[in-house]
Amino acid sequence: MLLLAIMALSSIFATVPIIFFLWLIWWLDRYDREPIWLVLLTFFWGAIGGVAFALIFSTIIMVPAEMVLDPAATDFLGAVIVAPLIEEPGKALVLLVIMFSRHFDNTTDGFVYGAACGLGFGMTENFMYFVSVGDTGDITAMVATIVIRTLYSAVMHACASSVIGASLGFVKYSGWGWRILLPPLGLATAMGIHALWNGLLTVDSMVGAEGLLAVTNFLLFPLEFLMLFLIFQGCLLQERRLLRRELDGEVPDEHLPFLASYLKRNKKTWLPANVVHGRYVEAATTLAFRKHQNKGRPSVFLDKQITALRKEIGQLLAA
Repeated sequence: MLLLAIMALSSIFATVPIIFFLWLIWWLDRYDREPIWLVLLTFFWGAIGGVAFALIFSTIIMVPAEMVLDPAATDFLGAVIVAPLIEEPGKALVLLVIMFSRHFDNTTDGFVYGAACGLGFGMTENFMYFVSVGDTGDITAMVATIVIRTLYSAVMHACASSVIGASLGFVKYSGWGWRILLPPLGLATAMGIHALWNGLLTVDSMVGAEGLLAVTNFLLFPLEFLMLFLIFQGCLLQERRLLRRELDGEVPDEHLPFLASYLKRNKKTWLPANVVHGRYVEAATTLAFRKHQNKGRPSVFLDKQITALRKEIGQLLAA
């Protein structure tokens, strides 16, 4: 019964905050939110596929290492080197698949999908840690583990994976030079974020730094998160400019400032009463992104969709 109670509480503490983080990231993608089903698919890959990938390949590496290294060296190898090298590619595998979807079309989308698979991985990893610590009966350690892993470790996984996703989103419609250079750089950056987080905690416990390196880690990581958040906001600003650029000549000029502003577009006073507000905003936004996609990778499908959206917008305005 006690084990069942620990597992139930661990499930709640592992899932509820992470689901909230996932919703928040999806909601922050203001102009062209990704399909919930695809975000969840990416999330569950991180939670199941990414974790399985990491467990299998980490075991293959660590079992022989444990036979020849002392415990301290084994811990360092596993946390600082093997974990980043295995877990980041494992989480990112799903991104290599969905980047060919028409829903994955810019840097912002990459951020969202990358963060989603990272949060999924963090959720499962948190559950495993919570059960392990809860089984010791140490309530203080349990509370500390829940707070640290929820606010730091899980978010670290999301940040690291978001960098990989953003790099893939950026290069989808870029030249070959960017396609060759940026994804490896994004992967290396993600591994670096992961290794830095694990490394400071591991070295702190190894050398007896009395928590100094751990505190440094707790102070440093919010700065890393803030930097990524500002980059995400920059991507949203790019989307705003994309809307104004691609919709110029497609809709009345007086509509452009409203369609390109998240706050203004939700007000209904700028459209005539006969125009269906929600559908018009959605059609105009989709048209802008499809035109952007068609410039980067022209296709008959996109041509047909652009033509259909133009026709729908004309009908909505003429109603």
